[in-house]
This record gives sequence, structure tokens and C-alpha cells, in this order.
Amino acid sequence: MDVSRGVTRSSEPLWRAIAVYRFASLGYAALLAVLNHSDYSRLGWAWAVIAVMTAWTVVTTMAYARPERRTPVLLGADLAVTVGLLLSTAVLQHPDAMRRGVMPVTAIWVAGPVLAWAVRYGRRAGAVTALIVSGCDFLLRSEAITVVLNGVVLLLLAGVLAGHLARLTAEVEAERQYAAGVEAASRERERLARDIHDSVLQVLALVQRRGTEAGGEAAELGRLAGQQEAALRSLVGASLAGGCAMADGPGDVDLRALVLPIQADQVTVSVPAQIVRLEKNAADELTSAVRAALDNVRRHCGERVRAWVLVEDEPDLVTVTVRDDGPGIPDGRLAEAAAAGRLGVSHSICGRLRELGGCATIRSVPGEGTEVELRLPRPARVPVARRSAAG
Repeated sequence: MDVSRGVTRSSEPLWRAIAVYRFASLGYAALLAVLNHSDYSRLGWAWAVIAVMTAWTVVTTMAYARPERRTPVLLGADLAVTVGLLLSTAVLQHPDAMRRGVMPVTAIWVAGPVLAWAVRYGRRAGAVTALIVSGCDFLLRSEAITVVLNGVVLLLLAGVLAGHLARLTAEVEAERQYAAGVEAASRERERLARDIHDSVLQVLALVQRRGTEAGGEAAELGRLAGQQEAALRSLVGASLAGGCAMADGPGDVDLRALVLPIQADQVTVSVPAQIVRLEKNAADELTSAVRAALDNVRRHCGERVRAWVLVEDEPDLVTVTVRDDGPGIPDGRLAEAAAAGRLGVSHSICGRLRELGGCATIRSVPGEGTEVELRLPRPARVPVARRSAAG
């Protein structure tokens, strides 16, 4: 999905409003020229200026209608033309009229480029443009300081508020597109889950049942098919759970969606009911450490040993505990393995956690199994999911 195109669309109503304002303020300037005709020393030239204003209003309205034309060159030309027409008042009105604070020939039409710069480039650009136009107005009516100050304040407010409104509409549009993308991805996951359930899972369940009935080597094949069915069901369930909860940002993921697929016949995975948010790289490394711990269980204790994975979510810490009911690790075995260059525990588990700023603790009692505790501090920018009232 093209976010920049959506953000551009969100500002289109503001550009149409600017066009309406330009034509309305042009009509107001023409009305003032009629009402204040006695203040002009060159009334004919004043109407010529208003004719130029009309032509320029048509040109800018047509040009700003296309987003690719809203370039600094066009906006700069708009500002230059507006300032030039504003300063022409000095040779069109009587000097005493300017001292009395009579509106320039352009009147409030001069706010057009201020609004355009604000919508295109934000509040700061709008404020700077307002100061430039106000400075030119001050050159014309420096003796009517109160009138000029009123104009400065109004132009600054217009520039800042228009820029702020443009930024808010862009943010709302970006959030709307992100929510629409998440919803579309969730629908696609649900569709895939239905397809998997109706095809792959049914076949694996059939293989498990027939293998168990046949016995012998077929029974082992059935057991493996059952493990894959359980793992696939966990993966599908985790995917749907992750699709229902939106992470705070594109770099955050739900740790549960990565850990739940590990579950199998001999591995039980327990996770919190709420989302466990982590930065994606940290979640991937933590999951890899969990898999490495389970690989060690299978390698050294056999396929029949049971293992349990527990995920705990605290305000400033995520803890994953991997426990098994195997024979345990004899004293000094881990040090011997590291010295011999076998780095399964020291590198794949402890090393990963150290690089993330966490730690791994291994407790083992011969004959009572082994417990690996992985503790990872939560970065301040990743919030804990809100607990439900029932919890």
C-alpha cells in the first residue's frame, strides 16, 4: 500500500479550501476597491492589479490541483507575485490613506501563499511565509502600527493552524491505511488457516490415526505426523491471535506468535493471555535461544523426555523458562563442553542473551532435570500489553 499517496489524498480538501478562499478574498478585494475608490490616486491601475490577481488566482488554482506541481518553485513564484502586488499599493493609494490604515489593494488575498506553504510544508513554513508578507505590509503602513500588528497576528495564526491541520490529517490518513493493511492481512491469515485446516491438518490427522492402527514402523510415522499436526495447529492459532492484536509499531512483534509453534507432543508451551510485545530482532533471538535449549534436551536426553516452556511478561522484563524432566547435567559438564569447543549452551543460549542485554541462568540437579531461565529486559519504548479487567 502506497502511504505517501494516501497522505497526499488527505490534504486535497485543504487545497480545495485554499482555492475557495482565494476566489472569496478576491471578491472582497474588488468590493473594497469600489468602497474606497476615493483613497486611490490611480484607480484604473488598481483595477488592473485586481485583474492580475484574478488571472493569478486562476493559474494557481489550476496548478495546485495537481500534487506533482506543488513544488517550491511554484510556491515561491506564488509568494513573489503576491508580495509584488501587495507592494504596488504604494503607487496606487494616496499617502494619507496608507497612514490611516486603509487596506492595501490586495486586502486579505495575500494570505493565499501563506496557507499554501503551510499545507505543503508544515507550520514552520507557514509561519515564515506569514512573516515575509507581514514585513511587506509593514513597509506600506508602518505608521498604522496597530493595524499592521493585527495583520501579523492573523497571518501567523493562519499559517500555523493550517500547517498543524495538514499534519494532523496526514497522520490520521497514515493510521487509517495502517489499520486497513492490518485488517487485510488478518483476513488473508484467516483464509489460509481455513485452507490449512481443510487440507494439510486433515491429512496429518489421517496419517497419525492410520499409523497408530498399523503399528510397527508406521506407528512411529504416525507419531511424527501427530507432532507436526500439533505444531501446525499452534502456528495457525498464533497467527490468528497475532492478527487480532496490532503491535505499537512496525518494529514490534508478539512473542507468543513465535514461541507457540514450538509446542509438540513432548513440549508444552504456556504463554500469557495478553500480547507479549518485543522489538522484532530481540524476539527472534530469544526464540532462537529457546529452540537451542530444546535442541539440547532432545540431543542429550532423547525424544521421550518431556519439556515445558513458560513465558512470563513483567513491566520491565520478559522471562522465558525452559524446563525438562531428563537426568540433569552432571557437575562440570558445561565447562568441559565449552573448553572442548562445543558452544551450544555458551554461544547459542547465553551468548544470544548477553548480546541483547539479558542473561541466561542454568539450574540442574542430577536425576531431577534441567531448568534454563532466559531473562530479557524490556526496552522503555515497548509497552506492556494492557491486562484485561478479568485478569
